Amino acid sequence: MKIEKSIVVSFVLLVVVASLYRILPGRPLGFAPQIAMAIFSGSIVTNKKYSFLLPLFSMLLSDIIYEVLFQFNLSAIPGFYGGQWINYLLFGALTVIGFGINQRKWLNILTGSVVGVFAYFILSNGAVWVGGGLDINNQAYPKSLDGFLLCLAAGLPFLKGSLYATLFFAGLFFGSYALLNKNYQSASLAKL
Repeated sequence: MKIEKSIVVSFVLLVVVASLYRILPGRPLGFAPQIAMAIFSGSIVTNKKYSFLLPLFSMLLSDIIYEVLFQFNLSAIPGFYGGQWINYLLFGALTVIGFGINQRKWLNILTGSVVGVFAYFILSNGAVWVGGGLDINNQAYPKSLDGFLLCLAAGLPFLKGSLYATLFFAGLFFGSYALLNKNYQSASLAKL
């Protein structure tokens, strides 16, 4: 029972810290913990229907904070906007990648993290392209292969930050979880 309580506390702290980190001003483009959190949650949470809640709740909490700051003119970024539901859908879908990750194998974690980043990059930019998103000149991307490639190219600065962030936070989340379990097992053995 003790490990369950500490894991719940860890998850709550994880959601709060990730939510607050996401709204930090001046962080690099795309450098956010949500992809790593989705993969981590899919891998760690045994009840798979609850594994979707961790990344989605983190997004919702940070979007609420963004919106409050926006409403009080403390941020130029609104918390809620049209098409935002696609991000929630994508982060929920990325959780499924975690289902196939063995949390004890760093190569599985690394592979899942990279797959998650590229899946999000392609799907989110694809949604922008399909949805009539605008390029740097305020023109809709052409509905052609060239238009799709232009949309992907515009997202490249986010891809780099997203890859670095996902690798960093996946290491942090999975590593912390492994240490927590190791310390719990050591403490349990010491009681015997």
